[in-house]
Amino acid sequence: MDSLPQHNGPPSGTGIDNIVEIWHLYRSPIILAVLAVLICARVYIHATESKGELVALPRAYAAPPEAAPVTEPKPARPDEKKPTKSNGPRRIKGGMVKRPSQNDDDVTVSDKPVKTLVFYSSVTTKTHKIAEAYIEKLATSFEALTKSTGRQFLQAELLNLEDIEFDDYFVSLPSFDGEPDVFYLFLIPSYNIDTITDTFLQHLDETHHDFRIDTGSLSSILGYSVFGFGDSEGWPTEKEGFCFQAKEIDKWMAKLTGRRRAYPVGMGDMKGDHAARLSEWSAGVLDVLEHVAKTGNLGEGLPGSGDAEESDPEDVAEDDDGEVVIGDEGDSTQTGDLGDVEDLGKLVRSSDSDKSRPSKGAIPVDFTSYGAKKSKPVPAGPKEMVAKNSPTYAALTKQGYAIVGSHSGVKICRWTKSALRGRGSCYKYSLYGINSHQCMETTPSLSCSNKCVFCWRGGTNPVGTTWRWVVDPPDLIFNGVKENHYKKIRMIRGMPGVRAERYNEALRIRHCALSLVGEPIFYPYINQFLAMLHNERISSFLVCNAQHPEQLAALKAVTQLYVSIDASNKDSLRKIDRPLHRDFWERFMQCLDILREKRFRHRTVYRLTLVKGFNVEEEAEGYAKLVERGLPCFVEVKGVTYCGTPTSSNAGLTMGNVPWYWEVCDFVRALEKHLKARGLNYGIAAEHAHSCCILLASDRFNVNGKWHTHIDYEKFFQLLEEKGVDGDWAPEDYMGPPTPEWALWGNGGFDPRDDRVDRKGRKIDRVIVRDRPEEVEV
Repeated sequence: MDSLPQHNGPPSGTGIDNIVEIWHLYRSPIILAVLAVLICARVYIHATESKGELVALPRAYAAPPEAAPVTEPKPARPDEKKPTKSNGPRRIKGGMVKRPSQNDDDVTVSDKPVKTLVFYSSVTTKTHKIAEAYIEKLATSFEALTKSTGRQFLQAELLNLEDIEFDDYFVSLPSFDGEPDVFYLFLIPSYNIDTITDTFLQHLDETHHDFRIDTGSLSSILGYSVFGFGDSEGWPTEKEGFCFQAKEIDKWMAKLTGRRRAYPVGMGDMKGDHAARLSEWSAGVLDVLEHVAKTGNLGEGLPGSGDAEESDPEDVAEDDDGEVVIGDEGDSTQTGDLGDVEDLGKLVRSSDSDKSRPSKGAIPVDFTSYGAKKSKPVPAGPKEMVAKNSPTYAALTKQGYAIVGSHSGVKICRWTKSALRGRGSCYKYSLYGINSHQCMETTPSLSCSNKCVFCWRGGTNPVGTTWRWVVDPPDLIFNGVKENHYKKIRMIRGMPGVRAERYNEALRIRHCALSLVGEPIFYPYINQFLAMLHNERISSFLVCNAQHPEQLAALKAVTQLYVSIDASNKDSLRKIDRPLHRDFWERFMQCLDILREKRFRHRTVYRLTLVKGFNVEEEAEGYAKLVERGLPCFVEVKGVTYCGTPTSSNAGLTMGNVPWYWEVCDFVRALEKHLKARGLNYGIAAEHAHSCCILLASDRFNVNGKWHTHIDYEKFFQLLEEKGVDGDWAPEDYMGPPTPEWALWGNGGFDPRDDRVDRKGRKIDRVIVRDRPEEVEV
């Protein structure tokens, strides 16, 4: 059989058949060749075509740029189509803009003029006349501000809410020639009849909830503030409606402006103090305008400052004076946030710069042996207690503490903020007549010689029996704590609910509580520091731990002198205070003897901090013995407060160690009974149930059947100036008026000027239980 012929050349047949056969034979290389040609062509085109400007489209959720560069607009091409207008609803732009840096050095101060608009409403023309007079005063004030700041303040414009279109001013900001920064002021009377103010409030509400308008449509405003006029006869208190419409306007403006509240709501009585209150409010507003003109911002504020939701995270589980709180222990080796505590000790690490710091001014003070006259040698290169580049410094300042110098501190306590907002003052107002919003919490020494199990510093603060750190001069500490205190008060200016009159009062310190943290008597120049306070008529309450008898004996005039009495016997004191001194009980008893000697020169106080399981059960009689030894003017009994996990893992403290108020009451009754049995004339005088605090007082302060636990502070300073620290005068000489009825034992002790609220700002009226509930077994 013949074999078939082999075809090595092109296929034979018709042309179409040949093409099909060629495709089937060579289609793979043909396809690959075409792809290669296309790729090369595309690369060539991209490499040779001219590159145009790339325009990035902003994402809807992207934050606005801080400073967009100004560029000349490109000329439109003839064939370029103009964008068509949307037929949908117009959207007003606004929202939360990025705030400028709170550091004045980082803020670019605007040179734009400032335009102030004053809105008012009036039914009887009284507010109209007041507003016209206010505008005239602003003209003079603005001339002075223009000269002092170099920034132009335009003539203020007075606008009646009845004569304006609300959309022109409260949906978006109005435009003016020169594009000035706009500042809004409101003078608003409150009525229980339908007025233009009700229509205005409805407009603000609708604007805030309109889906077409951004929530903060007025956020580009420079700032705003509201003053309300009320009638104390018709509505005596804020709870009953005093100036309620002014407060409503403030709330809605906070929402629409992105919390640009420049100054607290002012309130005045049209039949009383409205002129004085308006003058105070006006002065505060002018101070803010001056600050804005110089710095470009309203000032540093707290997180959530001005939040219309009335939330204040620092209201949570914080004690009133930083003395008796069971706090978080935490990991002392971490550099992150500390809880709301004074966690100082193990985090304190000396830096390399500490070694280079000169030892000039460092004083060796030895408290270990009070009988010795010689001090220990000065260690080479004394270190700072809290160095500025240490993790402790960073953590504490982040938590709201201001470290002054190298070993002192100051912080605003939550009762200060509470009093500023009309939510109640601490026990010191109830028992002694001290306004919480005029009180400064500070200490000249962050170190202590005890490691108490209930200390809210977690037992990690710097401790020692000998001062081994650099010593700062008292004037540096005094000026530093004042400056930082006032700075922190100003930070609260934008917080919702702050009362303008109390804010003005808070800018004048009238009292200093030396009990924030540490042991203030540990500071070698404590007498000089006290003298500086008294020279500015600032009263002083000093708390010490009864471990430094020599320092206690050398102490000069103090408005009120506390000694912490945390246990009634040696074994109990060792367990609860965990003192560093080996002769702690002898020191403790010697301090009580010194306090007995001082009882006719100082108002002396025993402070008892009750911790269940440590110093409550069956110890009332032992405490009575200690009272008999020291004979203090007052005995202040306070239940420990819980604010987190146990302070010490060794102590194992829990909520079970916190006494109920009725348990504190039972203890105080038992203590009073034991004191009477010993022939000691003490009685239960006053209370502050909200702080779980009760005051026993000597009959020295019971005059004609009435307790006089409050202090005449002006008389104290008068005696100090006339007779000096070593003069012949006694605590009775500056005894104040009778203790108010509401503060006496059995009446609760809550400030009647204020309203108690829960964490959401809702008013509450809790029942005070002073007797053991029936369901509780003995």
